[in-house]
Amino acid sequence: MAKSHRIGLPFLSAGQAQKELLHNEALILLDAVVQGCCEGGPLNSPPEIPEQGLSYLCGNDPIGEWAGRPRDVACWSDSGWRFITPFDGLQMVDRSNGCTWRFMAGQWSSGIVRGSELHLNGVRVVGDQYTAIANVSGGTVVDTQARDALAQVLSALRSHGLIASA
Repeated sequence: MAKSHRIGLPFLSAGQAQKELLHNEALILLDAVVQGCCEGGPLNSPPEIPEQGLSYLCGNDPIGEWAGRPRDVACWSDSGWRFITPFDGLQMVDRSNGCTWRFMAGQWSSGIVRGSELHLNGVRVVGDQYTAIANVSGGTVVDTQARDALAQVLSALRSHGLIASA
């Protein structure tokens, strides 16, 4: 049976009997991944009592009814489990914490935000990393408290990746 390239939706064929079955199957799969939500991170065991319409991320070594479906999206429906093989860029919102799970290069990851800059209320607050700033040294008057405070600020900026390490 012919399927779409990314989500694997079944295609209808000319002269096919009971086209509504394939059409309904495609709707179930679309319902699972378009603006998709999942119930937590990847699991290797399916839930004992899954809820109708909920989706789950299969772990790397799934067992039971999920065996042989590593990293797939599993959706429970009237007719049992439906599986969607993830593709690069597929995202699922984790209902337990609101974080986004993203599938890239064969793996699910969460908590990583990618972008080139961050704007809040129209104001750029984070952009490209600045070059390294050396710790304070030298001078004719030494203020150890000020140097300690500046060292802590520089350390925080480095640990957050806002400036390069010296």
